[in-house]
Amino acid sequence: MTIDGRSAHILDVLITEFGDSMKRDPAAFRRKFRKMAASPFAFYRGSACLFYADMTGEFADDVFLDDQTRRVWIHGDLHAENFGTYMNASGVLVFNVNDFDEAYVGPYIWDLRRFSASIALIGYAKALSDEVIGALVTEFAGAYLAELTGISEGGDDAIGSLTLETTTGVLHRVLQHARLNTRVALLELETTVENFDRRFAVMDGRYPVDEETRQLVEAAFQDYLTTLPTVSAVEHKIKDFALRTGIGIGSAGLPSYNMLLEGHTQALENDVILYMKQAQVPAVARHVTDEKVHGYFKHQGHRTAESQRALQAYADPWLGYTTLNGVGQMVAEVSPYTADLDWGDVNEPDELASVVRDLGRAVARMHSVADDESSHDLVDFSTEDAIVAVIDGDAEGFTRTLVDFAHAYGARARADHGLFVDLFRNGLLPGL
Repeated sequence: MTIDGRSAHILDVLITEFGDSMKRDPAAFRRKFRKMAASPFAFYRGSACLFYADMTGEFADDVFLDDQTRRVWIHGDLHAENFGTYMNASGVLVFNVNDFDEAYVGPYIWDLRRFSASIALIGYAKALSDEVIGALVTEFAGAYLAELTGISEGGDDAIGSLTLETTTGVLHRVLQHARLNTRVALLELETTVENFDRRFAVMDGRYPVDEETRQLVEAAFQDYLTTLPTVSAVEHKIKDFALRTGIGIGSAGLPSYNMLLEGHTQALENDVILYMKQAQVPAVARHVTDEKVHGYFKHQGHRTAESQRALQAYADPWLGYTTLNGVGQMVAEVSPYTADLDWGDVNEPDELASVVRDLGRAVARMHSVADDESSHDLVDFSTEDAIVAVIDGDAEGFTRTLVDFAHAYGARARADHGLFVDLFRNGLLPGL
């Protein structure tokens, strides 16, 4: 098979992004790439590096961008499956964007484009017409702009956070199901009780750690505690450690450690499970040349935690960062209150439209949080004001550019998926 044209470009981007990691753990990347081969959407999820190479290449333009709106805190991997529930620091269940591993500072419209193309891919997989797909992206764009404008104007037009009080339909049901989750149920699944205390249960993908590793992880944990708000001394006691291998398309080959902590009381139902995972350079960072952004972070663990704090109002109180063997790590709770939106359960156009409107509002809230009114000084202006100003009342043009991009890049991603599968199955990805 001759590798040229777009196939050669895909190969070059994947090797640049993953080459070193593929050499370190080829088995993990075979699993990752087989997952990506399963569908165009799975490929799109796992190839943010290709998307951003195109945003600064073939699909680069300056539409609805200026100097300020090029440096907004963005999610970095805003596709339709990166949303779910969490319990915020105020004890309120919220449906919002999740998974901030790729977050960075860059053009806000890249988030909107990545999401819009993902809707095109989901719509195509559900055999929706181009007209219906365009209508869904239109609903998303309209809700995003209406919410952002409401926030900017400070009136009553903004809906606010997506909670049990502000949602209906599909997202309300997701929140209701999350509310049924309990810490006790999570602990019963993940742990066992031995000699009147909890330990991690034996299960696939989880392994015990040796004493040397245990000491290194505990030292990293003590450093992590300095990045947190004050928590009680009893919650600093680690009962057990475990190693997890990389989970999901984006974490191939990356080690992750679980720590079982004494809860805020000695009652066993209050124990807390944390994870400490190695953070990577986000794909978008290769395509942002702002030196102020590059120099802002101590390491990638710091970037991941600070990005989540910036983009998620009232973030997980356990969210923090540390280093292990000199490599940046992000630390957070394995929360019992998470529930993801299952797109397999959302098929009718009316239901889909309702969902994408809510997601548009969630993205607007996310973009508006991390600015001059937050505790972060990297973005020192009002992002909602800047984005509303650059759109300058041209809602129709703003919507049209997202719809056109969704159709064009959805088709590109479907074609790229076929090229990627041929590269992989013919053994043309080095080392795999």
